[in-house]
Amino acid sequence: MSSTQDAPSFFKNMGSGSPKPRQKFCGMFCPVEGSTDNKTLDFGSLTGGRGGDVAGARNTNRVIAQQRDISTLDRGRKVEIRSGSGKEALQNLNDQSDRMLIKGGRIVNDDQSFCADIYMEDGVIKQIGENLIVPGGVRTIDAHGRMVLPGGIDVHTRFQMPDRGMTAADDFYQGTRAALAGGTTMIIDHVVPEPGMSLLTAFEQWREWADSKSCCDYSLHVDVTEWHKGVQEEMEALVKDHGVNSFLVYMAYKDVFQLSDSQIYEVLSVIRDLGAVAQVHAENGDIIAEEQRRILDLGITGPEGHVLSRPEEVEAEAVNRSVTIANQTNCPLYITKVMSKSAADIIALARKKGSVVYGEPISASLGTDGSHYWSKNWAKAAAFVTSPPLSPDPTTSDYLNSLLSCGDLQVTGSAHCTFNTAQRAVGKDCFTLIPEGTNGTEERLSLVWDKAVVTGKMDENQFVAVTSTNAAKIFNLYPRKGRIAVGSDADLVIWDPDCVKTISAKNHNLAVEYNIFEGTEVRGAPLVVISQGKMVLEEGTLHTVEGTGRYIPRKPFPDYVYKRIKARSRLAELRGVPRGLYDGPVCEVSGTPKTMTPASSTKTSPAKQQSGQSLRNLHQSGFSLSGAQVDDNIPRRTTQRIVAPPGGRANITNLG
Repeated sequence: MSSTQDAPSFFKNMGSGSPKPRQKFCGMFCPVEGSTDNKTLDFGSLTGGRGGDVAGARNTNRVIAQQRDISTLDRGRKVEIRSGSGKEALQNLNDQSDRMLIKGGRIVNDDQSFCADIYMEDGVIKQIGENLIVPGGVRTIDAHGRMVLPGGIDVHTRFQMPDRGMTAADDFYQGTRAALAGGTTMIIDHVVPEPGMSLLTAFEQWREWADSKSCCDYSLHVDVTEWHKGVQEEMEALVKDHGVNSFLVYMAYKDVFQLSDSQIYEVLSVIRDLGAVAQVHAENGDIIAEEQRRILDLGITGPEGHVLSRPEEVEAEAVNRSVTIANQTNCPLYITKVMSKSAADIIALARKKGSVVYGEPISASLGTDGSHYWSKNWAKAAAFVTSPPLSPDPTTSDYLNSLLSCGDLQVTGSAHCTFNTAQRAVGKDCFTLIPEGTNGTEERLSLVWDKAVVTGKMDENQFVAVTSTNAAKIFNLYPRKGRIAVGSDADLVIWDPDCVKTISAKNHNLAVEYNIFEGTEVRGAPLVVISQGKMVLEEGTLHTVEGTGRYIPRKPFPDYVYKRIKARSRLAELRGVPRGLYDGPVCEVSGTPKTMTPASSTKTSPAKQQSGQSLRNLHQSGFSLSGAQVDDNIPRRTTQRIVAPPGGRANITNLG
């Protein structure tokens, strides 16, 4: 480039020949007028600097272009995004660090809201305040007073769930992508070992699936589907070596996953000693099995049979029983998938009595109801099949939102597990064979905002608590997750409370052809989603990369849960009453005394079990009209005079 005319247009506008020369009196760090304008570089005009065609560089003489903001999508949704420009951009072309600044936003945490700027770098929040001093080349988002929330945490997903040789339609890529689209930046999925599979083997399988496909951070619960000594050792290894601090047991799915009460008692005792959180799928599996047989015998085979065989009482009874077992073992309890009013009431009452128990309603129970089970369209009715089932009472969702708002329920999950219609058609002739699960990870935040915040049941801070912060505290992710603070992960959502959208399968980000919230109009949606310091949702467009999600290990003994448990352990130590030895007379008894034996695993009724010894049946009368008695052959004992009865001598009657 020997002459000024041969230089690219970018360089021609620099130095003394520039229309706006650098001011010399301010020194080398003096700002140049217009340097903070909204600009982007057209690198096509720099081809001459890379040895390209100079003539082509002149033909692409576009130095500065205005950045289009996303207000073009929705008049009320104005967030301006600017990239670093000029010399700073050139200096940071090869800089791999992610630097981003959110200006003018209103930060919303679970306990307070305030206006401040947020600077993040390398996936971590570095500064919060006003007039921040930040490095050059920073991408700036002007939030214009919009709310900035911690990224949502979906504590209950079942992506890529295997079921009888089938696999759920939404795998870890599709599922986490949909989660990000809805404002959720972390999920906790459930590991479900097949019968006979070890917990560690199943855990490694889930890690392999999620590491290769997940688009956002994730962690894993582990479901305990059988119980023996080896399972206890694996649970210890998962807590100590793999960052697992939550295990789920089933009170339903008889002969598949269901554990007995005594087994659940043992599991919860182990979970308490490990410092983990006990999760329970609460339904009475024995009653459900009997009801399923009865309803099938009546000729009812459609999806309505699912809810008929699982009345609300079987969920409520199991919740009450699980609370009782947790109280006896002094173990923190987490009830998944709270679907009915009565189950929620039991959790609320238990908390009022001081129990350490948490309730998790899901997107489906908060946003719709079970009236669809009676739809004439079999595919539509089957799409709602999940356990516990959605309540047919249309007022249930509003009731659960009210309990969520007042703190009686604490966390929201999605229980996202989708199967397409062809997969569900496996149960077209028998409702017990329909694969279970509904969608909800993408819709969760908008549903809660619309049903609870818009209606005035909860404020913006409570919204953050039930969609993010409470989950982070319960599962020991706080304050890395669930809070906007210096040192927390840069998982953020710029939220538009006024955006109105209609949920539909036509525009959702799922792999299934239906959506159980089809046609539901909701207010509130994310404008921008930032995950690991990177912008993944912008202008309604997702920018996700498969396999970028990180596994987040969780330490045991979360303070939010275990402070009360530890205090109760100190107070609840059992002590016997000090007393002298009894040396009085002892009555003689016949027969062998009863001994404590483990519960029988046989499925026969106790009345049909034959005893090996001929003991007298105390439920049968020993009286006979013939005059002969069943104990005539037992020799009579001589009369024994009681000298000192256990209660001591009475003052009124002398027994001596």
